[in-house]
Amino acid sequence: MTQKNESENVLTLVPLLHAAGLLSRRELDAPLASLVVQRLAGDGSSRKFWRVWRKDGEKLCLAVAPAGNTELDMSEARSARLIGVHLHDRGVRVPTQYGWDEEQGLLLFEDLGDVKLHDLVEQCRKPSGEVDLGALRPWYVQAVQQLALMQIHGAVDFNCDWCWDTREYDRPLMLSRESGYFLRAFWQELLGQELVPGIDEEFQWVANTASQAPATFFLHRDFQSRNIMAQNGQLRFIDFQGGRMGPLGYDLASLLIDPYTALPSSFQEELLLVYLDAMKALHPVDARQFRREYCFLALQRNLQIIGAFSFLSRVRGKDFFARFIVPALGSLAERLLDQELSELRVLPRMVTQALKLLQ
Repeated sequence: MTQKNESENVLTLVPLLHAAGLLSRRELDAPLASLVVQRLAGDGSSRKFWRVWRKDGEKLCLAVAPAGNTELDMSEARSARLIGVHLHDRGVRVPTQYGWDEEQGLLLFEDLGDVKLHDLVEQCRKPSGEVDLGALRPWYVQAVQQLALMQIHGAVDFNCDWCWDTREYDRPLMLSRESGYFLRAFWQELLGQELVPGIDEEFQWVANTASQAPATFFLHRDFQSRNIMAQNGQLRFIDFQGGRMGPLGYDLASLLIDPYTALPSSFQEELLLVYLDAMKALHPVDARQFRREYCFLALQRNLQIIGAFSFLSRVRGKDFFARFIVPALGSLAERLLDQELSELRVLPRMVTQALKLLQ
């Protein structure tokens, strides 16, 4: 960021910082002499992020602004505000909010640092590529236990009017934004392939089955290792502005099949059992039925991941995501071996063909 832009952003943030009680009188009179504002890069988001700290090194907050000033941009910012306050009030581990400017859609959050769960995974990765699960296990046990709490406690008094995207995770969303995303962004646009006869019917069947899972729980919808921060031994959750009501298994699948981390299948199974134990202490759950729902919801999530990574790398020019498309395809190929999905014929052939094209 140039000094000119940095100065502009300091001055833009001063009224909200002052209203939040984060500035002294001296700093308010001469903010450019006291504060530093650093632009941060988002992952897949187009929103704008800044870290604000005093020149003596003391961190003050993170500032988040909408990507633009469209009605949709402002709705997303409002969702971040309202859902974040709700989750915090319900005891969910999300950052404290210090300030909110509704006109600009500008939010001030507690600064949770730079260490993501993804970073902890990489720190535990051996030269062979394998992960030291002994060192990593406590973090993931904490993650799935806190996920269960968020899903139950976050659903209490949740107001779907807070949602900027859709009010709940449902069949139309699956077909348009997950399997449809896979077909458009990945199969047609990235690979340049024609639609395969029969695939629409298979995706209809998958969505019909997945949508039978009750959408009566809080759904983060992007619960993966780069949206989970580690600070002082605790995991905290960010990027919840896409939250809505949904089924239990989706967020767990997002975490366990996360292509950023490529957790071994045996570890995924272990964590699923830890999650079920945590959930049973909060809410009645039929383990067998949950596993069936999980299978279809994990498939939906996997399709969404591949579509999103294809779009972000090809259209947005974010090359970071391109390297994870093949691992996500590998995860999808493994998922399709599940007996619950044995009726699928077209999708497995497409995945095999895609892997050949990309490798």
